[in-house]
Amino acid sequence: MQNSKQQDARQNAKAGAEPGGSGEKRSRGRWKLVALLAICAAPIIASYLTYYVIKPEGRTNYGELLDPRNYPMPNLKLSTLDGQPASLQDYQGKWIMLQPEASACPESCQTKLYNMRQLRLTQGKEMERVERVWLILDQEPLDTLVIREYDGTRMLRADPKELQQWLPVAPDATLADHLYVIDPLGNLMMRYPKNADPNKIKRDLGKLLRASSIG
Repeated sequence: MQNSKQQDARQNAKAGAEPGGSGEKRSRGRWKLVALLAICAAPIIASYLTYYVIKPEGRTNYGELLDPRNYPMPNLKLSTLDGQPASLQDYQGKWIMLQPEASACPESCQTKLYNMRQLRLTQGKEMERVERVWLILDQEPLDTLVIREYDGTRMLRADPKELQQWLPVAPDATLADHLYVIDPLGNLMMRYPKNADPNKIKRDLGKLLRASSIG
């Protein structure tokens, strides 16, 4: 009987050590999944570390750098000019320049629309990585001339209350005073002051595009 027990123990140990054992298969499967996820995430992690974490000496930003982890893109209730549902997530994967402004769009508003257009154009072959969005803060009609002049700008109507919960505003400013930048991962990461200098924004944008391999 003792020999029988020893034989059973040896058989059980052998079964557990067999390469085809279910436990080993599961373990291999988990490690393969982890390796695959690491390979897929590597470019995103590297880009994130390059700009947000590793800060070379002498780096300066004109815009106020925000912690992107605190400002993920929410599911805003947006609509196109003809009333169709829209989403900022449609432009995720690109760098988004975001302007909140009322439909009346005074001269300061049109200046920002012009600057966004020119900032994108000045990026040359990288311009396709940049999207420009005007979030309209009311339901009033837009001037047809403004629509034509800034064709290519995504013009979406938004609820200002939702935007105020998401977009940080400087103490001495209003929501419409700022220009914001959203990274390709869908996180708000930079804010510009009222009457921002477009030449300095251009330098920031160029740095972002060079530092990132995504978007």
